[in-house]
Amino acid sequence: MSRRCELCGKTQATGNRVSHSNRKTRRTWKPNIQRVLCEVAGVRRRLTVCTTCLRSGRVKRPSAQALTSTSQ
Repeated sequence: MSRRCELCGKTQATGNRVSHSNRKTRRTWKPNIQRVLCEVAGVRRRLTVCTTCLRSGRVKRPSAQALTSTSQ
């Protein structure tokens, strides 16, 4: 499983870690990726999405009532 958002395509970013003496070494910033249950075209799927997409409402989550009625 790659650390990539399936909605916006966000992946890890790279840059430099800079010490107090201004020495630079390479580092990465990893996105906050979560596996969530979503509704896509009326079908429930498990997607890997970043928390930015979750907070902005780009993901349609199934209601709690729909989850409990199908699990019985």
